[in-house]
Amino acid sequence: MFDIKENLKNLPDCPGVYMHKDKLGQIIYVGKAISLRNRVRQYFQSAAKSNPKVAAMVSHIAEFEYITCSTEMEALILECNLIKKYMPRYNVLLRDDKTYPYIKVTMAEDYPRVLKTRLITRDGSRYFGPYSDAGAVNQIVELLSNIYSLKRCSAKDFPAGHRPCLNYHINQCRGVCAGRVSREEYRRSIDKVLEFLSGKEKPLLRSLEEKMLAASEKLEFEEAARYRDYISSVKAISETQRVTMTQDKDLDVVLPVKDQDNSFIALFTVRDGKLSGRETFQIQSEESDSREEMVGEFIKQYYSQWAMVPPEILVESQIPDCQLLEEFLRREGRKVRIFVPQKGEKRALLKMAQSDCVEMVKTLSQKARLQQEKQEAVREQVAMVIRESGHVPAEKPVYRIESYDISNTNGVDSVGAMVVFEGLKPNRKDYRRFKIKTIEGPDDYGSLQEMLYRRFRRAQAGDPAFVHMPDAIFMDGGQGQVTAALKVLRAMKLDIPVAGMAKDDSHRTRAMVFEDGREIPLESNPILFRYAGTIQEEVHRFAIDYHRSLRTKNAFHSVLDDICGVGPTRRNALLAHFGTLEAVKGASVEALMEVPGITSGVAKNIKEYFG
Repeated sequence: MFDIKENLKNLPDCPGVYMHKDKLGQIIYVGKAISLRNRVRQYFQSAAKSNPKVAAMVSHIAEFEYITCSTEMEALILECNLIKKYMPRYNVLLRDDKTYPYIKVTMAEDYPRVLKTRLITRDGSRYFGPYSDAGAVNQIVELLSNIYSLKRCSAKDFPAGHRPCLNYHINQCRGVCAGRVSREEYRRSIDKVLEFLSGKEKPLLRSLEEKMLAASEKLEFEEAARYRDYISSVKAISETQRVTMTQDKDLDVVLPVKDQDNSFIALFTVRDGKLSGRETFQIQSEESDSREEMVGEFIKQYYSQWAMVPPEILVESQIPDCQLLEEFLRREGRKVRIFVPQKGEKRALLKMAQSDCVEMVKTLSQKARLQQEKQEAVREQVAMVIRESGHVPAEKPVYRIESYDISNTNGVDSVGAMVVFEGLKPNRKDYRRFKIKTIEGPDDYGSLQEMLYRRFRRAQAGDPAFVHMPDAIFMDGGQGQVTAALKVLRAMKLDIPVAGMAKDDSHRTRAMVFEDGREIPLESNPILFRYAGTIQEEVHRFAIDYHRSLRTKNAFHSVLDDICGVGPTRRNALLAHFGTLEAVKGASVEALMEVPGITSGVAKNIKEYFG
């Protein structure tokens, strides 16, 4: 039994992060402190309980943990990471947890590429973003690759005599693989790409206009039309700019927006002195959370994922731990200033953004209300399905639905897929894939039962990847799939509602079906029809994608891959050196060792394998 009073006495007087837990061991709050001893004790003093939010949280604290740090900055970084990991109930949370795309320029390569990515790694590349519009990122990447004829393939080394690919022949690559362009010339193009991605589109527009006019003077009208289209595309990407400042500044404006039921953060972005966009983010907060706390927590959680942070962030009032946050956001020696503008064009920009937020809150409130109504409608429909299956639905704001599907080619490479929906949204972190191991041939029912058994056996064993149990299972199929699933669940003494999503002859989801043959027709129930159809399409897609990847992998599998010490690189080197697999089989140990990368041990393994 955790004794709170006794453990409070043992708290160290040093910086760190503390985690409050409820009686189920779940983390309900994460905080940082300059002194763990002083900060954690404050929660259990009478003065702190005058705050309704703190009083509610303290009433649920059953124990706490802490991690000591050497500095307050270290504690801030750890606190930010733990909040993202555990999403505690009583923290102010950025609810928009999408992984935003970045534009990546692979500067570590001799001939860099321009790519879209959602993952930042320390690989020497330059990253720009994140961007909220993935479609715009695709458009920018394609546009820059076309304008400068950039390399698109991932290959880095090109042997002598290498022949250019199709991209070269259709004028979408300058043939760096065949030495058709120097590294210096190519790098000059990359410098222009970096300039454009940094927010300076005028040099690119000026260059394109010059090329268009030059082509027109030579009567090369098709070429001129191509540059004209590029100019239109560049302008279209920047056409959302609404306000121009007199100075070419990069900055953001972060403002809190609250209505009766929801809290948001409005983020206005200014690049190269132009207000280029506005985004809104819904956050989880309590009524007692101040506007300054909301803004501070947003800045910490949002900008921690940025590769580049603007040098200035404007706020409407001073936020807590401002200096510490500025140090936290410093990137590559570049300082970041978070401040309240008092006069001039920045003050005017802040006022304009505040006026915009007044109008925006009306739209946001309506949108959030419609989303809540849709969520409630779906929740009621799922509860109805659970009741029809003979169960009493639990009172929850959202239900966790799992769905399963099997994919194979005449019983070959049979795989299973599990998708998870929580309310309206898919929870892709909980998706799981299964390679069917015990079933031979095209036996979908048997494959399905193996997958379900493995999934719930691991849950019963306490596997963290499977510990969350569904409120209901929607099978991709009819009564047969439902019966097959229930046999496994009953054998494992699990009482989980199961319904099937049956399709008609046109492959449209027509009804929710149950083991005893009863059905809920979906033709007259559009809400459940769309929800079940979305789940069915998603599980089908996920299963097919896994099956296709496995089939492709097996298609390129070689017997050489089964030899100890031989991976893809050595396999390719062997085949390139000897030409055929038969030649590899007949080669001596000495001949095998002539191949780059083949050691004496690996050569002996190859000879022993082929006898």
